[in-house]
Amino acid sequence: MASFPHPFFSSKPNWKWFILTTVLMGATMSALDVSIVNVGMPTMKSDFNVSTSMIAWVAMAYMITLTIFLPFFGRLADMLGRTRLYTIGFVVFTVGSLFCGLAPSAYILIGSRVLQAVGAGLLQANSVAIIVSSFPSSERGKAIGIQGAVQAISMSIGPLVGGILIAAIGWRAIFYVNLPIGLIGVTAALLILPKSEKAAEKERVDYFGTLAFVIGLGGLVLGINGMGTQGINPTIIAYLAIAVVFLVIFAITELRIRFPLIDFNMFKNGLFLLGNVTGMLSYYVLFGILFLMPFYMENVLNFSAGAAGLLLTPVPLSMAIVAPFSGNISDKYGSRIMTTAGMVTASVGCLAMFFLGSATAVWLLIIELVVIGVGMGMFTPPNNSAIMGAAPRDKLSVAGGILNMTRSLGSIFGVAVSSLVLTTLEHNYLFGKGYPVVKHVFSGNNIPVADRDGAFLHGLALAIAIMLGLTIISTVLSIAKKEGEALDSEAVKEFEGI
Repeated sequence: MASFPHPFFSSKPNWKWFILTTVLMGATMSALDVSIVNVGMPTMKSDFNVSTSMIAWVAMAYMITLTIFLPFFGRLADMLGRTRLYTIGFVVFTVGSLFCGLAPSAYILIGSRVLQAVGAGLLQANSVAIIVSSFPSSERGKAIGIQGAVQAISMSIGPLVGGILIAAIGWRAIFYVNLPIGLIGVTAALLILPKSEKAAEKERVDYFGTLAFVIGLGGLVLGINGMGTQGINPTIIAYLAIAVVFLVIFAITELRIRFPLIDFNMFKNGLFLLGNVTGMLSYYVLFGILFLMPFYMENVLNFSAGAAGLLLTPVPLSMAIVAPFSGNISDKYGSRIMTTAGMVTASVGCLAMFFLGSATAVWLLIIELVVIGVGMGMFTPPNNSAIMGAAPRDKLSVAGGILNMTRSLGSIFGVAVSSLVLTTLEHNYLFGKGYPVVKHVFSGNNIPVADRDGAFLHGLALAIAIMLGLTIISTVLSIAKKEGEALDSEAVKEFEGI
């Protein structure tokens, strides 16, 4: 176990729950910020008098920075100390939030969001690692489940909190709300978290490999995200080509140096590999659903934006309710049972959504969303716990960075690919109906409602079918983790010094 700042407390068996509470402050702040900012972007656009494509970078800059730097921040934390980097993350995120609130222009706001993302990356890369190093294996899933529940609740209330703050004070308040949380978090981190443990051997930072990884992954994120909004064009192909070249350079570099950014040997552990793959696929499905459903509710069912947002809350709320129980069960019976059950449940939800039509009953839609949320809540905590349990003690933060990076990539792929599939099939459907040039399906006033709905549902069906296929693949991979459970036990024994 880690050594604590105050010897009096280090012997207290319940001190680990104070550590978890401190970590939850960072989880709350970063998760709340993801959903709360989206509500304010239309107001920011009007305030700064900029284009929609420009204000979209308020979200894009944060997402890209967070995704590409997570493994690097994890590597630094394993070298320099997790608590030290986690505390710095609180400070950087809080300062970034202050700069966002004070931003006099859209450019300064976007730059401040990059700073915010750096802080969020330092928090996310270390949060799960700190939990794992502070809890015994018998309580690890429960603790990670509680963290997942708090994150889900924070994301679900973000739009509501954001709407209230914008209406009462203005969009800058959605950033200022982070300041008190951040100050309390920094204080708690200094007083409560275990002392930082540096690597036993002095290691060097792989700057060249890190640069190649950042460029390669950045190109991949830009290419996939752009493909969802622009389709496939020369710019997107160039991004993807850059990604392939630099990620290959990164892989070759990592295999040849002594202290790599990412130790590929970790992926020889089947549980670690399959856990990250299924985690990415699960986030593809989750964020694909959260992306598509507002369009379906507003354009086909004719709900208001507020009603659509309210109808989506069953997903994160179901996750929040189920996650702690799922984590607790996985502590007793292993991760394989709950991850498999979670993916089977999500498959049922996707199968039901495949049959959505132009007159779906609201109660039925809510049930389907609850089933998706329950499935994800069952799957995520035990999967995260198993991944971290399979990682070596001296690479916990890198493992946490990889875990969060793969989930972030899954969310990006889920939105981008779903958008591309939906748009492509909409246009193909309308072309067959005699409408060859339609830029925005639901803004074409000359298109009959039946044809517009038919075009959307045609694209939606394939997008959902892809998600159904991914949940089935994830189910099979979860079942295949049987050998990984033994590897996980060995890793836990090594971790706990048994």
